[in-house]
Parts: sequence; C-alpha cells; structure tokens
Amino acid sequence: MIPLHEIQELAAGCGFGLAGAARAEPVEDHTTYAAWAAAGMAGEMSYLTDHRAGLRADPRRLLETARSVICVGRLYNHPVPYSTTLNLRTRGWISRYAWGEDYHTHMRRDLGRLAERMAERYGPFDHRICVDTAPVLERSLARLAGLGWIGRNTCLINEPLGSWFFLGELLAALDIESAAPPPDRCGSCTACIDACPTQAIVPTGMGRYTVDSRLCISYFTIELRGSVPEQHRPGVGHHVFGCDICQDVCPWNRRAPVLTPGQEPPPPLAELADLTEAQFRDMFRPTPVSRARYSGFLRNVAIAMGNSRAAEFEAPLRRLESSADPVVAEAARWALQLVR
Repeated sequence: MIPLHEIQELAAGCGFGLAGAARAEPVEDHTTYAAWAAAGMAGEMSYLTDHRAGLRADPRRLLETARSVICVGRLYNHPVPYSTTLNLRTRGWISRYAWGEDYHTHMRRDLGRLAERMAERYGPFDHRICVDTAPVLERSLARLAGLGWIGRNTCLINEPLGSWFFLGELLAALDIESAAPPPDRCGSCTACIDACPTQAIVPTGMGRYTVDSRLCISYFTIELRGSVPEQHRPGVGHHVFGCDICQDVCPWNRRAPVLTPGQEPPPPLAELADLTEAQFRDMFRPTPVSRARYSGFLRNVAIAMGNSRAAEFEAPLRRLESSADPVVAEAARWALQLVR
C-alpha cells in the first residue's frame, strides 16, 4: 500500500495545490447523477446523457485494472474583484476559469508528469488521465478522495481554500492509501441559492440541491447553441461566457488564495461586438472561451448590451442585427428595444 502523503508530495511537485486518493470502485453518487439526467436537467448537453453516461458509474469502466483514483486540484483564482462587486455596465464578464490557457492542456500535461514520477518511484503501472471531458464523476471522486465537500451550488469546496480549483484524475493500477471524505460544512447557508439570478440551484429533497442546467447562466452562454430563452435573458446580465456568481458569494471563498500576476479587467462590450471571426479565434483560441463559438459569443454580447440599457450600444447592436446568423440577429433586435 502506497502512503497517501507520498502521492501528495509528488502531486505538489507537479503544481497541484490539492491531492488525494480514493478506491477505484462503483461511485454511489451515480444514482443521483442518473436521476438528474433523467429529469432533463442536462438540457442539450447530450454528451452527459448518451452511451457514456453509464461509464461514470465505475472508474474501472475506463481502466479495467484501476485500483485507485488520484484526484488533484489546481487553483485558478485571480486578484481581480469578483463579478458581484464590479460595475459591469459597459463590460462583459468572462468566467474566471477561462482567463488563461485552456486548463485541459496544462492539467493533462502535469498529470502526465505525475504519472512519470510515480513510475520512477514505484515502477511501471497501467494508468489513465482524465480531465473534465472524460466520463467520470470527478466532483464525487474528489470528495471521496478528501479534497472537499460538494456544496449546494454543486462546486467542490475545500476548507480553507474555497472552490476555485480545476479538477483532474489519474486512474492507477496501484494500491494507494485512501483519504476520508470531509464533512459537509455548508450548514444553513443559502448564499449561492439566493444570489443566482436565474434560480438555477434547485432543491432535490432531503435538504439537498442541484443545478438545473436549463436555468444556468453558464449553460446559456457556453453550451446552448440556439437562442437563449427570452424570459431568462435579463438574468444573464453582463455575462458573455460562463458565470461565477455562486462562487463569488460563497463564504468559503472569502479567504481563497489568489494567483499573481493579476489579469486584465473585464473587456468592454463594444470591443467584443466588433470582433471579426478571425479576431475571435486569434484572441480566444488558447482559452476555454472558444467553446462558445463565434456566433454564440456574439449572441451573448448582444444580450449583455441589452441588459446594460446603455444608449451608446445602439450602433454596435445595429451592426449585429444585420448578422447573417439568425440567432445573433434576433438577440440584437431584442437588445435594441432596451437601449433606445
């Protein structure tokens, strides 16, 4: 049995602020996940409900020889004030996790480094790297590995480091000492529920909550390919990619460590509206923002401009209204009614 502290030391040397391990066995939370998917809460994210859904029940379905799951976390908080404390009237908010290099790239790279260092110490072993896109219940596994508890906003929360972490997993055919899941410390707090503009954090019974993607700003601005439902557009506010509100208001993030140097402030909406498709690709190719695609991003910018109710946006919205993309054009027409 490999002591957990040895794995944690190796993980820290690869740049991970959190590390733990859990047994590679059926994940009890899969029942909850299946019920969430059956209720339609995945929206149009078919990759969460198709043939891959069953793979999430047991990590050994991805690596038959797996005996342990190493879970790691990497901080991505930045010193720029939270979205809930900034005046964003003429600027668009891009979720904190998307401010730098696409996390898939550096998380895979450094999990690979961890696997290499483990092989040097313990000998060659079967393994598989998982980062977000792999069909695993990463937050559930991270909880079992001792990294934190799952809050009402469904984010993994660590005491005392908060929730601003990328998560990744290394499935390993090694016996590693397992950690113990920490207790849930949300208590009676409902800050995230109360702050959500679209009321996306919904009860599931027995005092538990989940996120209904069909009401979530992150879903609207990233995953949804068509028009954002009109009744939810005011709640989207100034978000042009993702949303951080439920983490911004979480008390456990008040003392969350920050990365240095800081990032630029949120970009002006007028500049974003003027981006050509080539400029959008050049600016956002190395970041997660590219996932929204050009048309989806302009749709989001138009909605944010409408929510600003700033007359100065009439001209850029007129240009977006003439877009060949019907979704962008419709969003601009909607916004024009608010800024005139």
